[in-house]
Amino acid sequence: MKSASLQYANALADIALAQGATEPTARQLNDFGTAYAQSAELRTFLASPAVTIEAKHAVIEKIIARLGASRILRNFLFIIADSHRTQLLPEIIATFQQVLRQRQGIAEAEISSAVELSPAQKTEFAKTLARLTGKKIETKYSLDPALIGGAVVRIGDTIYDGSLRNRLNELRVRLAAE
Repeated sequence: MKSASLQYANALADIALAQGATEPTARQLNDFGTAYAQSAELRTFLASPAVTIEAKHAVIEKIIARLGASRILRNFLFIIADSHRTQLLPEIIATFQQVLRQRQGIAEAEISSAVELSPAQKTEFAKTLARLTGKKIETKYSLDPALIGGAVVRIGDTIYDGSLRNRLNELRVRLAAE
């Protein structure tokens, strides 16, 4: 299923980028995703094989009009409904966000630290990570007192562990090996 979500997300990203409409498309898709997530009735209606494609299109059209969304999104949602893939919408939305970030050279960094970081430290972290990755960095910060000191940074599948806990564990392993 992941590959189907990726294909749909890539297709929507291609169109949004080609038309210079990435920001509004992302926002509108999120708005639709929120409506979809909040309404069990909508999810059931769109997923039902007993409901005609025309009826699904009519409901999508009404929601799109209420949201003030674009034809790009309307047509995309029609294709999702026509392909009987509406149950993949939450996954497609998340994948679309990742695809857009990747294409725009943006990386998301999750930074866990033992103590609250000052604004200057947060700025320095972002600058250092941008130099390290060559990408614009969007940061999310969290506290983890178990780290004892230092920080752990996760960017995609890469983890940079500069925590005191990790250094103590490495020291323990070296001492045990001697």
